[in-house]
Amino acid sequence: MDERFGTIDLAIGDGVARVTLERPEAMNAINRDLARDLMDAALRCDEDPAVRAVVLSGSGHMFCAGGDLRSFAEKGDDLPHHLKEVTTYLHAAVSRFARMDAPVIAAVHGAAAGAGFSLALACDLVLADETARFTLGYSKVGLTPDGSSTYFLPRLIGLGRAMELALTGRVLSAPEAQEWGIATRVVPEGTHLSEAADLAAELAKGPTGALGASKRLLHAGWNESLETQMEAETRTIADIARTADAREGISAFVQKRTPSFQDS
Repeated sequence: MDERFGTIDLAIGDGVARVTLERPEAMNAINRDLARDLMDAALRCDEDPAVRAVVLSGSGHMFCAGGDLRSFAEKGDDLPHHLKEVTTYLHAAVSRFARMDAPVIAAVHGAAAGAGFSLALACDLVLADETARFTLGYSKVGLTPDGSSTYFLPRLIGLGRAMELALTGRVLSAPEAQEWGIATRVVPEGTHLSEAADLAAELAKGPTGALGASKRLLHAGWNESLETQMEAETRTIADIARTADAREGISAFVQKRTPSFQDS
């Protein structure tokens, strides 16, 4: 199933949703329309039981240049209102991607800047083309970070390094991003989409419900005490043990065969 949202292309097949930012003429910069379309695409992915993995990528020469500063400049005194609208849609998309059961893979090539960097950070796994560059860049234009970067970045790389990126606008190469824990893997130039497709296909065969529950446990762990988090682990594994996928996984392990997970 292929669907166009105006600035987003959504294609779903074989358990994988491919979400592509489609403003190549504007370096996939995020304006109100793209933010709203991304929210709609994220909701479709979250609601469709056929989606067991998601690949998020950008068309053209880069992943995403961040906020659409040209459109921001046109707003004049209405810019604060406009930014609240754009971030409302963008943050809803990020929330859905982060909390859905299906693992979300960012396939990054070229620049992931500003809110584009934030989008990559919000994904569960990041495959970076060796050409990829990562920068917050907000300080260069007198703005502050959005799109979840102030939540995910300190958790991934520590407060000190996150502070450096936010205050200086430093640009990280793909190998640096991997070394710092931002990129999961660096892949050869031009292979980011095929590598992401292979990884998504592998994840789509997994126990989707358990993967989603694992995502939520890991996110929650930062804000809970040890005992509270362990209780959440106990309740979650007990709940997951009731599913057909858990029974299938355990049986397959005992029988020394490959499991066939189907119950998301």
